[in-house]
Amino acid sequence: MEITRFNEAQRYDAPKHFDMRSLRLQGFDASSSKFAWTGLSHFLPGGGAEMDESPLEKIYVVLEGEISIELDTGEKHTLSRLDSCYLSGGEGRAIKNNGNDVATMLVVMPYPDSQA
Repeated sequence: MEITRFNEAQRYDAPKHFDMRSLRLQGFDASSSKFAWTGLSHFLPGGGAEMDESPLEKIYVVLEGEISIELDTGEKHTLSRLDSCYLSGGEGRAIKNNGNDVATMLVVMPYPDSQA
């Protein structure tokens, strides 16, 4: 078993994200996980991620606050505390914290093929 203590989790920068800080909880340099990695993202008010897509699946779980997700189809959804969503590979999305509180989201993703 490998444990990542929250106070020892390392920060990482996610491309095309703004006003957001992320911590690596599992995978990559945090543990030996081979099937997926897990991150914890704190979005400041107004923070988010630009419209983008990746070939990788994603699972988002909102732990605190609210996160608005706009799909590349124009469809919009707001996730609140303990709401979650699955995004398939190739599905474009933009993320935004439209509230005045920090929003916290758990992110679970497989590794890129080059990291497997």
